Amino acid sequence: MNDYYRRVVCCKFTIVFPITQISFTKKENGVLLNVPQRVEEKDKDFRTDRSASRFQPILPYSTRIMKPLAERLRPTTLDHYIGQQHLVGKGAVLRNMIEGGRISSFILWGPPGVGKTTLAKIIALQLDAPFFTLSAVTSGVKEVREVIAQAKSQNFFGSGNPILFIDEIHRFSKSQQDSLLAAVETGDITLIGATTENPSFEVIRPLLSRCQVYVLKSLEKDELLALVDHALHHDIVLKERTVQLDETEALLRYSGGDARKLLNILDLLVNATPEGTIIINNATVTERLQQNPMAYDKEGEMHYDIISAFIKSIRGSDPDAAIYWLARMIAGGEDPKFIARRLVISAAEDIGLANPNALLLANAAFDAVQKIGWPEGRIPLAEATVYLATSPKSNTAYCAINDALDFVQQTGNLPVPLHLRNAPTQLMKELNYGDGYRYPHDFPGNFVSQQYLPDECATIRFWYPGSNTSESRTTEHLRQLWGDRFDKEG
Repeated sequence: MNDYYRRVVCCKFTIVFPITQISFTKKENGVLLNVPQRVEEKDKDFRTDRSASRFQPILPYSTRIMKPLAERLRPTTLDHYIGQQHLVGKGAVLRNMIEGGRISSFILWGPPGVGKTTLAKIIALQLDAPFFTLSAVTSGVKEVREVIAQAKSQNFFGSGNPILFIDEIHRFSKSQQDSLLAAVETGDITLIGATTENPSFEVIRPLLSRCQVYVLKSLEKDELLALVDHALHHDIVLKERTVQLDETEALLRYSGGDARKLLNILDLLVNATPEGTIIINNATVTERLQQNPMAYDKEGEMHYDIISAFIKSIRGSDPDAAIYWLARMIAGGEDPKFIARRLVISAAEDIGLANPNALLLANAAFDAVQKIGWPEGRIPLAEATVYLATSPKSNTAYCAINDALDFVQQTGNLPVPLHLRNAPTQLMKELNYGDGYRYPHDFPGNFVSQQYLPDECATIRFWYPGSNTSESRTTEHLRQLWGDRFDKEG
């Protein structure tokens, strides 16, 4: 790959592609012009630093030290990308696609500061592809259409397929997302979306069907420590300072698995000590940040920790704990629809058949929250929370569908028994489709014993009743119908 790249600003998007010169932008008569300037070998400040770790191309010294630490350390190769080894490690799916020179459209889903934007830029650089960026916060359908038209019309001199990176794609409306469909379908652009929200709820289904979703995780302790070590030894500012790293517990706790937040904290500590040795320990970090580390952060790891505690308290039948965690989310400004969705999931997964009314109440709470909003929406959420926490629990339906899905994955498409097949045409009837099926309502008690599973698994069991009043009644009814088939325990 060439050592230099040019950035051409068009509307609200940016094209980046490698060349052997750098273009500077100047304004003449109110018009922005790109003025190419050949980079001479003697201008060392403008050349890529290959003696270090090939992080961001080297800018003039004054420019570099003014950039935030997180931006100065943004990697440009996968080898220096920290975290997400399940996606970019040796033999992982994204690394294989990148090294193969061709990628398909995908969406990166994960919390802030885990490398979504960085990964997209690395992909563009390594594939030698034009790179367009749009922010869902500031762009609309007009900007989307302009960047697609630009991608179609530009001659990129044999470079890779244009990549359109959309940050916070979940903020796009349905019409804005619709405007992407044709270009993604025809391959005029390769779409890389980044989102902190569940794409299943925030991205339209037609776009999801055209994109693979990859989940990025909060950085682990070892990865965060590796990032700190890299910053101290390779950053242009930090490597010139004396840093005494005594303790890391507070540093890691405040960062919450967010690499950008970690580097911002490190940057703050350095700026707060302009001279002498920089001492980093738990007391210094806490003093400098001047904030409560337990404050709810609906964009960070705390968001996931508290919702986890909330659901586990419901599952554990502790209404007091469940209400406490609900209050933490409400006070922290959590999206009420997110809370309501999790209540619906919990009602089906954890209460299930032990109290089928729980799912109805959770759905009613979801509907009520959408209708009345805040602050009154807290009341139906609290009612549903207490009801679910105090209900008898069963996950038998949850386990049954998981076991059935595993079985289907292992056995494939087993044929449907002939007597269960639909026979709308004469040909199908001649092929014995539907022959031998017995209509249960024609028999006493609206039941007749017959085979409903494929021949290869005619006696398999997936659902086993739980030890609660509701499912005990159901099991007794099934025993009266099927005899000893439901005498077996799970």
